[in-house]
Amino acid sequence: MAYITGFLTPVKNEDRARYIASAEKSWPLFQKYGALEQVETWGEDIPPGKVTGFDLAVKLEPGEVVVLSWVKWPDRATADACFAMMQDDPGFADMDMPFDGKRMMWGGFEPIFQS
Repeated sequence: MAYITGFLTPVKNEDRARYIASAEKSWPLFQKYGALEQVETWGEDIPPGKVTGFDLAVKLEPGEVVVLSWVKWPDRATADACFAMMQDDPGFADMDMPFDGKRMMWGGFEPIFQS
């Protein structure tokens, strides 16, 4: 069964092009390890949260945008193997990360409905 790794990341507006370039560079690496799809989205309608919200989750700062992205894998084992091997892959080590990784969050998800 398919598996999704989801990411929520704060990115400075001025770093949009750098972010897109890093996403484009990461796709062949994820694909090499078995990823089926990578989707990167730039927040356009992110209402401010009062108790919870995308902005609060990443501690959004002025001039930043919330980016929501995901990678689709054939199964969890493939995703886990990729993330274990990323540590030693020079392609990932050379990636430009135009965001504050300390405020990025990610997790793995099992699809339960898809149409």
